[in-house]
Amino acid sequence: MKLARWQYSDQVEEGLVIDDRAVPFTDGVGIQDLLDWGLARALEYGRGAAGGAGRPLADVVLLTPLRPPAIRDFVAFEEHVEGVVRSVDSSNGVVPQWYEAPTFYFTNPHTLLATGQTLVPPASERLDFELEVAAVVGGVPGSDGRSLTPEEAQQHIFGYAVFNDWSARDLQSREMQVRLGPCKGKDFASTLGPWITTADEVADRLDADGFLDLAMAVSVNGREIGRDTLANMGWPFRDLLAYASRDSRIVPGDLLGSGTAGSGCLAELWGRAGELTPPPLRPGDEVTLTVEGLGTVTNIVGQPLPSPAIPRARQRPGSKAVKEHA
Repeated sequence: MKLARWQYSDQVEEGLVIDDRAVPFTDGVGIQDLLDWGLARALEYGRGAAGGAGRPLADVVLLTPLRPPAIRDFVAFEEHVEGVVRSVDSSNGVVPQWYEAPTFYFTNPHTLLATGQTLVPPASERLDFELEVAAVVGGVPGSDGRSLTPEEAQQHIFGYAVFNDWSARDLQSREMQVRLGPCKGKDFASTLGPWITTADEVADRLDADGFLDLAMAVSVNGREIGRDTLANMGWPFRDLLAYASRDSRIVPGDLLGSGTAGSGCLAELWGRAGELTPPPLRPGDEVTLTVEGLGTVTNIVGQPLPSPAIPRARQRPGSKAVKEHA
């Protein structure tokens, strides 16, 4: 089933997308409730709700399908890592440490965009998109989501959604030279949608090792820029969830991004071309991500808003520390 949130007239509703209909839940149940219950109970509830009165999908405005407690975004595609590294240092390939364990960063759950919304970017000369899929965590009876094995983690995968991790590459490059981040180069926006597709809908595309063979593509202004398959991840989602839970905890509603697919962002293509081709995004550009079985999200790049100036750090006089610790 497909779970969505939408605006209809002056109301925000949550429910099912069935073909070309939006069927709202009518008993006070919301998507977070279904995530808390876990997939099996949610599917049972969904079968009962599917017969409700719906409205044409064309008459509603889709919103982000949930408000996640946390978003971890991984970097799980070897081809993407290799291309981005080349954009920084043409003599290097993938760093050996990448192969040892999945790597992720936390991004902002409060700046999610829905399909159709305008992106308001920071002032950036190298604005970029990232073609990804997010796994949505669900509850499992008797599990608190801590230090899971990959087999246990698989049971926590409730569903999937298309994910765009927007990036300001010039800001990202500067801040990561401080050996921390990314932060302001990333946290201004991510797109999630158009809905959550439950894991059973694509179970036939899951191989014995846990990889999903779903075609992924991104276009700018109608021109395809990149294409890949989700099956090219270096780790399956169950391993990413298990790693995220190690000495920690995942909870229902958490999102885990796959990282960028091969050829799924401009920075990777810049690294391979040795120049800014295709060009960075500009106001008015339309970016569309499509993932087989999960749907399509589209956003238009808007104008950046002015940001308040922050002064440079005060430099400490060299003699001050000596006097204080003398």
